[in-house]
Amino acid sequence: MRCLPVPCRASRALCSLLCLTWLAIGAAPTQAKVFYARDEALRLAFPDADRVETRDVFLTVAQRAAIEARAKSTLESDLLTLYVGHRGAAVIGYAVIDTRTVRTLPETFLVVLSPQGAVAAMHLLAFYEPLEYSPPNRWLAQFHDVTLSDELRVGRGVVAITGSTLTSEAVVGGVRRALAIYDVVVAGG
Repeated sequence: MRCLPVPCRASRALCSLLCLTWLAIGAAPTQAKVFYARDEALRLAFPDADRVETRDVFLTVAQRAAIEARAKSTLESDLLTLYVGHRGAAVIGYAVIDTRTVRTLPETFLVVLSPQGAVAAMHLLAFYEPLEYSPPNRWLAQFHDVTLSDELRVGRGVVAITGSTLTSEAVVGGVRRALAIYDVVVAGG
């Protein structure tokens, strides 16, 4: 039977330090924050709705190309989920939940559109990057009544979040995608 050598004192100390470091990392509080679950977000989007319809849309190649061209951004899938708020027989709005990676971690927000296709509201649903990089509500308010145009760009019609350019770009991309989805899927353009 072969015996393993007893590690030297320095090796044991290094091993202990590495173990403590891994435990500390695992026990460190995370910066991730979920503000609203999907059902809560839809109640926030359509507070006066009698019902909210979940509409899954399988895009054709032409629809996907049109959305990406208008949004100047890529879609992650040919399957989209569009939420439609109803009050009685009337449509009171549409909503798109958009999740994208900002730096290395995701953010999720809700774009609420009027029946005419303008941004009615924006809500941050979850943010996994450090919270100091999250978009404040007053910054999100600048998108109210916005429609898809060349001015809907950071540095043009959109003021960037100071120190959070990547977050600004991610949100603007999501707004552009939601508006392009409305144009192509809802308005049929």
